[in-house]
Amino acid sequence: MSLNLEEKKTVVAEVSAELATAQAIIIAEYRGLEVGHMTQLRAKARQSGIYFRVLKNTLARRAITDTPFTGLSDHMVGPLAYGIGKDPVAAAKVLYEFSRSNDKFVIKAGAMPNLVMSSKEIASLAALPSRDELLSRLLGTMQGPIASFVRTLNEVPTRFVRGLAAVHDQKAA
Repeated sequence: MSLNLEEKKTVVAEVSAELATAQAIIIAEYRGLEVGHMTQLRAKARQSGIYFRVLKNTLARRAITDTPFTGLSDHMVGPLAYGIGKDPVAAAKVLYEFSRSNDKFVIKAGAMPNLVMSSKEIASLAALPSRDELLSRLLGTMQGPIASFVRTLNEVPTRFVRGLAAVHDQKAA
Protein backbone atom coordinates (compact mmCIF):
# COMPACT_ATOMS: atom_id res chain seq x y z
CA MET A 1 0.00 0.00 0.00
CA SER A 2 1.54 3.30 -1.02
CA LEU A 3 1.85 6.27 1.26
CA ASN A 4 0.37 9.66 0.53
CA LEU A 5 2.55 12.78 0.55
CA GLU A 6 1.86 13.67 4.19
CA GLU A 7 2.70 10.15 5.37
CA LYS A 8 5.94 10.23 3.38
CA LYS A 9 6.89 13.55 4.96
CA THR A 10 6.15 12.09 8.39
CA VAL A 11 8.37 9.07 7.72
CA VAL A 12 11.23 11.25 6.44
CA ALA A 13 10.92 13.54 9.47
CA GLU A 14 10.93 10.55 11.85
CA VAL A 15 14.02 9.01 10.25
CA SER A 16 15.75 12.41 10.13
CA ALA A 17 15.12 12.83 13.85
CA GLU A 18 16.74 9.45 14.51
CA LEU A 19 19.69 10.37 12.29
CA ALA A 20 20.29 13.57 14.25
CA THR A 21 21.57 11.56 17.23
CA ALA A 22 22.79 8.47 15.35
CA GLN A 23 26.38 7.28 15.28
CA ALA A 24 25.84 4.45 12.78
CA ILE A 25 23.53 3.23 10.05
CA ILE A 26 23.62 -0.32 8.78
CA ILE A 27 21.65 -1.41 5.75
CA ALA A 28 20.82 -5.01 4.98
CA GLU A 29 18.90 -6.82 2.30
CA TYR A 30 16.12 -9.01 3.66
CA ARG A 31 14.82 -10.63 0.44
CA GLY A 32 13.07 -13.93 1.26
CA LEU A 33 13.23 -13.55 5.04
CA GLU A 34 10.20 -14.86 6.89
CA VAL A 35 8.06 -12.49 8.94
CA GLY A 36 8.71 -14.38 12.18
CA HIS A 37 12.46 -13.96 11.80
CA MET A 38 12.04 -10.27 11.05
CA THR A 39 9.91 -9.88 14.18
CA GLN A 40 12.66 -11.50 16.26
CA LEU A 41 15.20 -9.10 14.79
CA ARG A 42 12.98 -6.11 15.56
CA ALA A 43 12.69 -7.25 19.18
CA LYS A 44 16.47 -7.68 19.54
CA ALA A 45 17.06 -4.29 17.95
CA ARG A 46 14.55 -2.61 20.27
CA GLN A 47 16.24 -4.17 23.31
CA SER A 48 19.60 -2.80 22.18
CA GLY A 49 18.26 0.70 21.52
CA ILE A 50 18.46 0.42 17.75
CA TYR A 51 15.90 2.08 15.48
CA PHE A 52 15.17 -0.68 12.96
CA ARG A 53 12.85 -0.11 10.04
CA VAL A 54 12.15 -1.19 6.48
CA LEU A 55 12.01 1.94 4.34
CA LYS A 56 11.59 2.85 0.73
CA ASN A 57 15.01 3.78 -0.58
CA THR A 58 13.81 7.12 -1.95
CA LEU A 59 12.54 8.12 1.49
CA ALA A 60 15.78 6.99 3.12
CA ARG A 61 17.81 9.01 0.59
CA ARG A 62 15.79 12.10 1.43
CA ALA A 63 16.31 11.53 5.14
CA ILE A 64 20.11 11.24 4.85
CA THR A 65 20.47 14.27 2.59
CA ASP A 66 22.61 16.93 4.26
CA THR A 67 23.74 14.55 7.03
CA PRO A 68 27.16 12.95 7.61
CA PHE A 69 25.69 9.71 6.20
CA THR A 70 25.12 11.02 2.66
CA GLY A 71 27.77 8.70 1.18
CA LEU A 72 25.57 5.71 1.93
CA SER A 73 23.01 6.64 -0.76
CA ASP A 74 25.00 4.80 -3.47
CA HIS A 75 24.36 1.49 -1.67
CA MET A 76 20.59 1.92 -1.39
CA VAL A 77 19.38 -0.54 -4.00
CA GLY A 78 16.84 -3.30 -3.52
CA PRO A 79 14.64 -4.20 -0.57
CA LEU A 80 16.57 -2.88 2.43
CA ALA A 81 16.14 -2.71 6.17
CA TYR A 82 17.82 0.12 8.04
CA GLY A 83 19.33 -0.16 11.51
CA ILE A 84 20.12 3.22 13.05
CA GLY A 85 21.90 3.33 16.39
CA LYS A 86 23.53 5.67 18.86
CA ASP A 87 26.09 2.97 19.68
CA PRO A 88 27.78 1.80 16.47
CA VAL A 89 29.09 -1.42 18.03
CA ALA A 90 25.69 -2.43 19.39
CA ALA A 91 24.02 -1.84 16.02
CA ALA A 92 26.71 -3.81 14.21
CA LYS A 93 26.55 -6.68 16.73
CA VAL A 94 22.80 -7.13 16.61
CA LEU A 95 22.52 -7.07 12.83
CA TYR A 96 25.71 -9.05 12.19
CA GLU A 97 24.75 -11.81 14.65
CA PHE A 98 21.33 -12.04 13.05
CA SER A 99 22.87 -12.24 9.56
CA ARG A 100 25.10 -15.11 10.68
CA SER A 101 22.09 -17.19 11.71
CA ASN A 102 19.91 -16.20 8.70
CA ASP A 103 21.35 -16.59 5.22
CA LYS A 104 18.63 -14.46 3.63
CA PHE A 105 19.54 -11.41 5.72
CA VAL A 106 22.62 -9.93 4.06
CA ILE A 107 24.39 -6.85 5.34
CA LYS A 108 25.13 -4.62 2.35
CA ALA A 109 26.91 -1.60 3.85
CA GLY A 110 26.97 0.76 6.76
CA ALA A 111 28.09 4.21 7.72
CA MET A 112 29.40 6.17 10.61
CA PRO A 113 29.55 9.96 10.37
CA ASN A 114 31.53 10.79 7.19
CA LEU A 115 32.64 7.15 6.76
CA VAL A 116 31.03 4.48 4.58
CA MET A 117 31.79 0.89 5.61
CA SER A 118 31.64 -2.38 3.73
CA SER A 119 30.09 -5.53 5.15
CA LYS A 120 33.55 -6.81 6.18
CA GLU A 121 34.21 -3.62 8.12
CA ILE A 122 30.86 -4.01 9.85
CA ALA A 123 31.81 -7.58 10.81
CA SER A 124 35.04 -6.32 12.38
CA LEU A 125 33.11 -3.54 14.15
CA ALA A 126 30.75 -6.19 15.55
CA ALA A 127 33.75 -8.05 17.01
CA LEU A 128 34.66 -5.07 19.21
CA PRO A 129 33.46 -4.95 22.80
CA SER A 130 30.35 -2.86 23.34
CA ARG A 131 30.36 0.55 24.99
CA ASP A 132 29.09 -0.91 28.27
CA GLU A 133 31.84 -3.56 28.28
CA LEU A 134 34.50 -0.92 27.64
CA LEU A 135 33.13 1.29 30.40
CA SER A 136 33.11 -1.61 32.86
CA ARG A 137 36.71 -2.48 31.94
CA LEU A 138 37.72 1.14 32.43
CA LEU A 139 35.98 1.26 35.80
CA GLY A 140 37.71 -1.96 36.85
CA THR A 141 41.06 -0.53 35.82
CA MET A 142 40.39 2.63 37.78
CA GLN A 143 39.25 0.71 40.86
CA GLY A 144 42.30 -1.60 40.89
CA PRO A 145 44.83 0.76 42.52
CA ILE A 146 42.27 2.09 44.98
CA ALA A 147 41.25 -1.42 46.05
CA SER A 148 44.93 -2.39 46.53
CA PHE A 149 45.51 0.71 48.63
CA VAL A 150 42.50 -0.05 50.83
CA ARG A 151 43.67 -3.65 51.31
CA THR A 152 47.13 -2.39 52.28
CA LEU A 153 45.68 0.07 54.79
CA ASN A 154 43.47 -2.67 56.22
CA GLU A 155 46.45 -4.99 56.64
CA VAL A 156 48.11 -2.73 59.27
CA PRO A 157 45.36 -3.00 61.96
CA THR A 158 44.83 -6.67 61.07
CA ARG A 159 48.48 -7.50 61.77
CA PHE A 160 48.34 -5.47 64.97
CA VAL A 161 45.30 -7.42 66.20
CA ARG A 162 46.94 -10.74 65.28
CA GLY A 163 50.06 -9.73 67.16
CA LEU A 164 48.01 -8.83 70.24
CA ALA A 165 46.15 -12.14 70.01
CA ALA A 166 49.46 -14.01 69.80
CA VAL A 167 50.83 -12.17 72.87
CA HIS A 168 47.58 -12.89 74.75
CA ASP A 169 47.75 -16.60 73.87
CA GLN A 170 51.42 -16.72 74.88
CA LYS A 171 50.75 -15.15 78.31
CA ALA A 172 47.71 -17.37 78.87
CA ALA A 173 49.80 -20.48 78.25
